[in-house]
Order: sequence, then C-alpha cells, then structure tokens
Amino acid sequence: MSGRVAAVSTHRADVAVIGGSGFYSFLEDSEEVSVRTPYGDPSAQVAIGTCAGRRVAFLPRHGAGHAFPPHAINYRANPWALRSVGVRQVLGPCAVGGLLPSVATGDLVVPDQLVDRTWRRAGSYVESGAVHLPFADPYCPRLRTRLIAEVDVADGGTMVVVEGPRFSTREESQHYAAQGWSLVNMTGAPEAALAREMRLCYATLALVTDMDAGVEEGEGVGQEEIFALFARNVERLKDLLTRVIGDLPDPAGCTCDTWAGGLALSYDLP
Repeated sequence: MSGRVAAVSTHRADVAVIGGSGFYSFLEDSEEVSVRTPYGDPSAQVAIGTCAGRRVAFLPRHGAGHAFPPHAINYRANPWALRSVGVRQVLGPCAVGGLLPSVATGDLVVPDQLVDRTWRRAGSYVESGAVHLPFADPYCPRLRTRLIAEVDVADGGTMVVVEGPRFSTREESQHYAAQGWSLVNMTGAPEAALAREMRLCYATLALVTDMDAGVEEGEGVGQEEIFALFARNVERLKDLLTRVIGDLPDPAGCTCDTWAGGLALSYDLP
C-alpha cells in the first residue's frame, strides 16, 4: 500500500512498549501524539516520554480502557505508527495461559517460538508482489538475550496464538499441550510478524496468568481471575521493563532489519 502519512517529526522515540491487558500506561510526564497511518488509526495515541535515559513510546495494545478485543485490534496500524516516530526496538508484554507443567501462574516467560492459529486478521503489509518474510525465529535474538538476563524470567517455550475472544475448550487446550506448546495467547499474532515486516526488533514478555482449561480440573479459566493477576503484577512488569530499557543492545545490523536488504518491498516503510 502506498500513500505514506508522516507523523509529527518533533516527537521521536527509539524504543517502544506495547502494553497488554491491564497494562494501559507506562510513562510519567509523557506527551500523547496522534499518528495517522495508511492502515487506519492505531489502538490509541502514542505516548512518548523518557524512561531509563531513553526516549520511549508506549502504546496500549487494546486501546485506552481495553476498547478493542483481541480480534478487533488494528494490528497493522500499531507497528507502522511506532516506526513512524522513530522506534526500532519493541517490547511486547502480554498475558498468557499455561499449557504445560513447566510453567506456573505468575511466571514470566520469554518464548522463542510462535504458532499462529488466528484466522480473520490482516496479517501482512504485503498486498502485491513477491515479498516473503523469513520468520523461522519470530523474536529478536538480541532482545530475547537481554530479557532472559533478568533473574526471574524463564527462557524459551512456544506460544500458540488463538483467535479469541473466547477461551479454549478443554480439548483444544489438551491438543495444544500435546504438541509441546507451553503458552496460549490471543494477541501475539500477527503482531510479531508485522513488526518484522516493519524491520523492527521485537520480543514478547509473557506473564502466565492462569493454567488453561484443559490443564486443570474445574470450571476452566475466567476473565476476572486473569485480569486480577495481571493487575497484581503490573508494577513488577514496569520495573523489569525499565531495567531492560536502560540496558538494551544496539539494534544496528540486527537481522530483524537486515532481512529486507536488497529486496524491493511492495509496501511503504515510514
């Protein structure tokens, strides 16, 4: 798609945090910037401020007050908007359900693999031509290395992303677990692939808020318990992200960007 729409040039950041369920603010003394994109409006205005000595952008994935359910998020607008204000590295914390005994409620996990089981989302900026994204390793290796350096963060695991907004049936959860997938989520795809198409370094930090329906006996997972556990951990996430932002690796030369070198992209980069 052509027709680049420029962001306000005086508002710049080089790192972004995309907040998940219950994570609707991050920066103090920030300024909100309206960014128009060729794909429509992002989930909210982009808040830009300073964190750990860096210029940081924050965007709530679900919008202010959780306006957008997972299947209705404008996934293409969000990475485009962030890149348009200068962002090159993105941290995407999210809530997940646990599928295997290797994870427990309250764990923080940095997955290294993703399985996309969504089906009605615009999953690419490519609308014409031959542009095939290398995606064998869906998360930035440099950002993952920095995140797992934190003492209370677990390294690795596969996150399966389902369409939502409903939770999984017991049989679905048991099927995912049987594949060896350890986490289940509703927003990690197509966000990760779109960030890569925008040539952004991207990694997610998953907070296990529950054990999914097929893992435990009982009534199954409910929204109230998930939101309550995430709320209890928001300050923990903010503290960890602040430490990470203050010590991020240089994105220059990362394969998240260089994959497109020499290719004629059929979509505009802001």
